[in-house]
Amino acid sequence: MAYLNSSLTFKGLTLKNRIVMAPMCQYSVVAEDGKPNDWHFVHYVSRAVGGAGLIIMEMTDVEPDGRITSQDLGLWSDEQIPAYTKIISEVHKYGSKIGIQIAHAGRKAQDASQPVGASDLPVELYPGESKKGKLTPPRALSTLEVQEMVGNFKEAVRRAVRAGFDTIELHGAHGYLLHQFHSPGINNRTDEYGQNLALFGIEVIQAARSVMPADMPLIMRMSAIEYMDGGYDLEHSIEIAQRYKAAGVDIFHVSSGGESLPGKIKPGNHHGYQVPFARAFKQALGVPVIAVGKLDDPHLAEATLANGDADFIAVGRGMLNDPYWALHAIKSVVGKVEPPVQYTQGI
Repeated sequence: MAYLNSSLTFKGLTLKNRIVMAPMCQYSVVAEDGKPNDWHFVHYVSRAVGGAGLIIMEMTDVEPDGRITSQDLGLWSDEQIPAYTKIISEVHKYGSKIGIQIAHAGRKAQDASQPVGASDLPVELYPGESKKGKLTPPRALSTLEVQEMVGNFKEAVRRAVRAGFDTIELHGAHGYLLHQFHSPGINNRTDEYGQNLALFGIEVIQAARSVMPADMPLIMRMSAIEYMDGGYDLEHSIEIAQRYKAAGVDIFHVSSGGESLPGKIKPGNHHGYQVPFARAFKQALGVPVIAVGKLDDPHLAEATLANGDADFIAVGRGMLNDPYWALHAIKSVVGKVEPPVQYTQGI
């Protein structure tokens, strides 16, 4: 039995295989309107043709100044919904399911005239990571603004559900706003959102669940550890994740780092370097997990599933390189594959 090609049903979501296309920003919005365009249509539908079980659309932001750059997607207006529905409808024709990653960049919003964050602490980036070279120091959100931000997340999720997405992912990793709140090294607030580091995330989760169908899974992407000096460890992230699970998260998509420049601890650069984090989340939380990070070797991806380290594997750069990675991976592991009839002579 090949795990990679096995179907799985969780709540109301049935996937034809365990392969997830990880969300990756395309920086391709025209006229700064936040709407997906023809590039996004071809990009995502190609991966459905290419056999991915679940496609997670890139980081999509809850307000214009919440984007990493002005070339990113958004769902802050009902006028943006039809462009997403067009993509979803076409993806479904090829048997794939599709979710969307809802987020706010917080202090990492490069094009905001005044970024906001959990605190006023600036972020250090790799050289070249920002087109400006460095980011404008953030302004800490007021308590009232934090509560209003919860409403922004709720409305973005409502629009995503209305558009027809099969699942929602909240971005609580890589130094963006949700991560900033549950990070003790970034959140230096003195109000209730500083005294309780999970509170903002819990409120966002509860708000999202309030506008989602009961059988629609909610995914949370989290950084299992931080790499900045003094950053949090696995024990901290699992404690936060346990509280997020209780609030309504069904699946964790486990990554690491991204909060600032690494200190003494550096991220791995070898295949499967984040799989142990996924395994730890799965064992501690007892819920499905998505492993991600240099899993583009099909046999490593299969082993990750077969060993019980994760329930799904997510591939990012491998699918940028090959839109048909899923079909090719299944063929490599299983020995045969069923591509769309139009491609049977070539795959």
